[in-house]
Amino acid sequence: MAAKSTRAKKAGGGGREARRAELAEAVQRALLTRGLEGLRLRDVADEAGVTPAAVLYYGDLDALVHETYQQAIARYSRDREAAADGFTDARLKLRACIDQGVAAGPDDALTRLLFEYWPRCLRDAKAAALDSALTERQISVYAEILVLGRAQGYFVLQDPPRLIAANFVAMEDGYQMEVLAGRRTRGEVIAALSSYARAVTGHDPSAPVDGGPEGGRAGGGLEGERVDGGPEGERVDGGPGGRLDAGPQDGGGGPGGR
Repeated sequence: MAAKSTRAKKAGGGGREARRAELAEAVQRALLTRGLEGLRLRDVADEAGVTPAAVLYYGDLDALVHETYQQAIARYSRDREAAADGFTDARLKLRACIDQGVAAGPDDALTRLLFEYWPRCLRDAKAAALDSALTERQISVYAEILVLGRAQGYFVLQDPPRLIAANFVAMEDGYQMEVLAGRRTRGEVIAALSSYARAVTGHDPSAPVDGGPEGGRAGGGLEGERVDGGPEGERVDGGPGGRLDAGPQDGGGGPGGR
């Protein structure tokens, strides 16, 4: 009987987790449809196909939105870090980091989620703490790439790595809204960030990469890019994602990581 009871509890726990995941997706859909300021508990319930009382079983609306924001931050950060980790050559890491940081377009759901929530950071300490953590995480990714590129002899940095990293993130934030509003294309923003990279590192991320350790590949890359000088002119396969961030103490500003 005891073993049966334990199995039942585990099964019930799994069911609750599945329902919570479904509810998180419902919160995201409702946020993207109505925006944060217009969001109501009824909207989430309608998206989930349940009653408002059933939604409240998992927390009030503010708690659910906060949890959704946490999940979006984690997903965005993991995607970007994984893109950069696909290479050993800092030049390709930088290219991947820039590529992953820019929204695909006005309908980029993950980026829109991050931007929808950002205004709450101005008056909500918990939201601001999350945003600061996201900011620091994105700055760290860039800073590590810049330090590596200098060590590999590919970058000649014009400023301290963290300052350059924070500027990258701040620029991304500013341009990100332009992409979401449909005023600039993803390609235009990547070109602008590549121009800044060229000015502060001496390397143009959009240029072909010659040589480098094993062609610079560690198991990932950017769609359609070719690495010359690697094994048999190694081709880098993979695809762009698109997101971002900024830094409050290092030249950042605006929505951290959007």
